[in-house]
Amino acid sequence: MNKCQGIIIRKTPLTESSMIVTWCTMHHGILKTVAKGARRPKSQFSGKLDLFFEGEFEIIRSKKSDLHTLKETSILMTRVDIRKSYLKTLSASYFVKLLNKVSESDTPINPLYNLLKRALEYLENSEPTLLAIEHYEKEMTKILGIFNPEKPPINTLSDLCNIPLIRQEILKLLKENSKNNE
Repeated sequence: MNKCQGIIIRKTPLTESSMIVTWCTMHHGILKTVAKGARRPKSQFSGKLDLFFEGEFEIIRSKKSDLHTLKETSILMTRVDIRKSYLKTLSASYFVKLLNKVSESDTPINPLYNLLKRALEYLENSEPTLLAIEHYEKEMTKILGIFNPEKPPINTLSDLCNIPLIRQEILKLLKENSKNNE
C-alpha cells in the first residue's frame, strides 16, 4: 500500500457504484484510482471525493495497469469557495486540463503540483483575472523549461499541446465582467 497526498482533478463514473478518481500528486504525478462503492449513499468515501479537494489517501497499486485501488482518504482542504462561482470553477478546470496535457501518469511533478495548489488557493480567495490566468501559463512554461520572453506563454504552450477550449470562454467572461464593472 502507498500513502499519498493529492488534489482531485477528475471524477468519472465507472460502474453503478464505483468511480475513477484522478489525483494530481507531488511525488507520483497523475494517479488514477478506483473508488469502489463510492457512488453508494453510505459509502466510506461519501462527502470525501469532490473536484479540487485536497487529501491524504492510501492506494493499493495495480500490477497490471495504471488504475490503482483507493482504500481510504481523508480531506485536508475542500476549496468549496471555488464552486460558488462559475468563473472560478471554469478557471480551476482550465488549470487542471492544462496541467493534464503536459504531465504524464506516475511521473513526479513537484513544481507543477505546487503551481496547481497555489492557483487553487488563489481562486479560493479571489476572483480570477486575466493576469492570474496568464501568470499560471507563464509559470508553467518556466517549470517546463520552454519559457520564451519574446513570446506570450500561451503561444509557447500551444506549440507543445492543444490549449483547452475553455480558455476562450474564460477570456470572454473576464471581458464581460470588466465591461459590467466600468
